[in-house]
Amino acid sequence: MSVDFDNKGQLERIQGGLVEGENLYAVYDMKGGGTGFIGLTDRRIIIQDEGRVRKKKSLISIPYSRITMLASQDEGGVLRRTSELTIFPGSHEFELEFRSGDKAERAYSYIIQHMK
Repeated sequence: MSVDFDNKGQLERIQGGLVEGENLYAVYDMKGGGTGFIGLTDRRIIIQDEGRVRKKKSLISIPYSRITMLASQDEGGVLRRTSELTIFPGSHEFELEFRSGDKAERAYSYIIQHMK
């Protein structure tokens, strides 16, 4: 299975933390502060937090079953071409700004298919 990714270093960091049998779908670089990158696997979302949730840089693992909502910014067009998604796992909120609308769209589709 081919992995869609923006940055080889980020890809290698995610690959190093996968559990046996876990399949990686994509690793996307983020814009703005707070989040460095996001990894999408068949089991969970992995977010590099740049100190927003905790005071230290850390990798956060969110099982799809813990996501209560997924929001895509509405930019008023016929097609959803936003580059911003918000993930709500429980009481936390992660605002993600992708480098392109099509990567945000791919991430949205993948996440929504895996939410339970």
